Amino acid sequence: MVKISKKSFHTGTVKKTITINASKDKIWRKISNIVDLPTWVIDVRKTIYQSKKKKDVGAIRKITFNDGSTIEEHVVAWKAGEYFTYIATEGLPLRAYVATISIKQKTKKSVQLTWQSYFNSKKMTQKQFIKFLAFMSSFYETSLENLKALLEK
Repeated sequence: MVKISKKSFHTGTVKKTITINASKDKIWRKISNIVDLPTWVIDVRKTIYQSKKKKDVGAIRKITFNDGSTIEEHVVAWKAGEYFTYIATEGLPLRAYVATISIKQKTKKSVQLTWQSYFNSKKMTQKQFIKFLAFMSSFYETSLENLKALLEK
């Protein structure tokens, strides 16, 4: 008997946290430049503004990956020096994608950075969605390690 994997909608989250030994200001300057992704996010070829606004709520970016795929993201929440939240509006196998990157002082010389996301998939199998979550988890982890290495130089 062949088991047919039913395609349906799935929800999930990914949360990665890293401690970076650099000033909060230095880290915020880096992450709040929302088109500076090619310097630390893996597989990003280029990122450009799609809006006149460069920071804060309403800023829009288009990310092009090494494989040619693109994602459009809109900043929907912003608290300078603490966090920003963005949504992807196109380019992912998802109906919803909301992510927040936040920083908080741990010690005088270190900051905890957290990148967390909520996902709601387009129709796919449970196995496909679990594979997608594992990919995103690895993507965040490797990107955060790149950011740490860059900022601790």
